[in-house]
Amino acid sequence: MTDGRLLVTGSSGHLGEALVRCLSAEGRDVIGLDMVPAPSTSVVGSVTDRELVRHCLRDVHAVIHAATLHKPHLASHTRAAFIETNVTGTLTLLEESVAAGVDRFVFTSSTSAFGRSLGSGHGEAAVWINEGVVPLPRNVYGVTKIAAENLCEVISLDHALPVVVLRVSRFFPEGDDNDDVRHRYPDGNVKANEMLYRRVDLQDAVDAHRCALARAPEIGFGTYIISAATPFVPTDADELGRDAPGVVRRVFPDYEAEYSLRGWSMFPRVDRVYDSSRARSELGWSPRYDFRHIVDLLKSGQDPRSPLAAAIGVKGYHPTPTGIYTT
Repeated sequence: MTDGRLLVTGSSGHLGEALVRCLSAEGRDVIGLDMVPAPSTSVVGSVTDRELVRHCLRDVHAVIHAATLHKPHLASHTRAAFIETNVTGTLTLLEESVAAGVDRFVFTSSTSAFGRSLGSGHGEAAVWINEGVVPLPRNVYGVTKIAAENLCEVISLDHALPVVVLRVSRFFPEGDDNDDVRHRYPDGNVKANEMLYRRVDLQDAVDAHRCALARAPEIGFGTYIISAATPFVPTDADELGRDAPGVVRRVFPDYEAEYSLRGWSMFPRVDRVYDSSRARSELGWSPRYDFRHIVDLLKSGQDPRSPLAAAIGVKGYHPTPTGIYTT
C-alpha cells in the first residue's frame, strides 16, 4: 500500500472515523473530509464542492470514498439530494482524483444495492448472493450506489485509475429498522444472528478497505462483497429458508446453550446469504469476527464487538429525532 497522503471522505461517520483512526495509528498522513465537524475530520465540506475537493486532493496518493447519504436519510432527504451527494459527489471525486494523479481509489458501496434481488418469501430457499448476482435496488439509496459504482468503472477504464468497489454489509450499531425484529429480539441477539449471513464487524470492514488499497493497482477494477465469513454453503439455502435453527444447530451444536443463558433465539429462517469468499481470496482479506468467534466471546463473558467498534460507539444520522436512527 502506498505510504503517501490519503483522503478519507465521510470521516465523521462510523466507518470513516474508524478508517481515520486506524490509518493514522499506522503513521499515515490522513485527510478527513465530511460535512459534519468531528475530531476525525480535518476539512469540513461536501464532496460535491469541486474546488474544495480539488484542494483536498493536493499531494494525495490514495482515496477512500466512504461519504454518502445512507438508508436512514430516506426519511429526511429528497431523491435529488441522494443523487447530488451519492452520484454527482462521487463523479466529482473521481474526476478530480484523475486530475490530481491519485494512484488508487476505493469506493464504499453497500449490499443494499441488491434490494429486490432478495425475493425470497416465507418458506422459500435463501438467496445466495455473490458478485455474479445482478443488483436490483429497492430505493433511491440503492439506485445511487449502483450508479456511483458504474461511474467508478467508467472512470477506471477510461483513465487507468485503479478502483476497488466494496459492497459492505451491515455494521451499524443502532437497532434494526424492522419493528417486528426490533421488538421480538434483543439487539445483541439480532446482531449475533446476522453475523451468520448479513453483517460485518467494523474492524473487519476497515481491514477490507486496507486490503483493497493494497491490491487496487494489480486488480485495476473490481467489485467485492464485504460480509463476515458465512459457515453456510449454497446447498444449505433450501433448509435455511425453512428451518434456519436446524442448520445452525448442525454447524454450531454449542450455540443454543449460550443463547439460552441470555434468553436469545435464532431467527426461524434466513432470506439471503452474502458470500464474501471472493474478497477473501482476491483481496487477501481475513475477517476475524464471524459467528464462531462471537459465540466464543459470549462464552468468555466478553463484548462480542471488536474494540474498535466499541470505541466508535453509536452516532446519530440526524440533528433532530428521526425514528430509531438518532441517538
